[in-house]
Amino acid sequence: MNGFAPEWLAALRADSRQTPLRPRLPLLAGDAVIGSVEPDLLNRIELPPLPDGRKQLSKEERPEGAAWHLRGEAMAGLNALALALREAGLAHAWRDEQLAVTDPQGRRVGTVERAVVRVLGIATHAVHLVGQAEDGRFWVQQRALSKANDPGLWDTLMGGMVSSADTLASALERETWEEAGLKFDALQNIIRGGHLDIRRPCADGQGTGYVVEHIDWYHCTVPDGLEPLNQDGEVERFVLMDRNEVLQKMQQNEFTAEAALIHAALLALPGG
Repeated sequence: MNGFAPEWLAALRADSRQTPLRPRLPLLAGDAVIGSVEPDLLNRIELPPLPDGRKQLSKEERPEGAAWHLRGEAMAGLNALALALREAGLAHAWRDEQLAVTDPQGRRVGTVERAVVRVLGIATHAVHLVGQAEDGRFWVQQRALSKANDPGLWDTLMGGMVSSADTLASALERETWEEAGLKFDALQNIIRGGHLDIRRPCADGQGTGYVVEHIDWYHCTVPDGLEPLNQDGEVERFVLMDRNEVLQKMQQNEFTAEAALIHAALLALPGG
């Protein structure tokens, strides 16, 4: 199918839909389920009690089973929890970046530091942009060798998190400038390509993290004469690859899993 080895594509898709390595308990803020944690992980931290004397964080039994419950004002509680996880050595690289925390219906409950979303199993949102030159070749980035995740692997033209202050549109425009140095209004034929969901264990929190990510991806043409130039230090270099080179490097696992899934979806389209 469009040059893909069927077994490779099946393995790639399966990799994006992994179950947790170990059982996890729901994490609640107020009455809303906002994530999940390994059963005993939060025993390793302690939050101060609320003004009324109640525990701010505790494990409790509910009719549907055990859960961890964060009480009080959600924003304050989530960020107190983030600081406690950092002090316990359970946070990822601290970014001073807030991400939205939502309930299962997508309603915002609060925000939390990006460094702890994986250990807390909180769903995140990201945007990616696939860019092609006018001759059809793909602009791809090599992730900086200093990146904590997937250093040196090939990626889409741009990929980034949607922060708590962003909409999808503003995140797409901001990240396109920060990662690729391209003004959005200079790009051509910008269209939404699709959506994918990623679920898999990760190394955050000393191996207790779980990725739940919703990705919206877009496609554009980068006009001749424009070349991407990284602005934030997170990209090693940009190169142009033709379709066959992209396919080869994808199947040799030289692309991130997300970028490979996105490029595979695009190349599977008529004319891709």
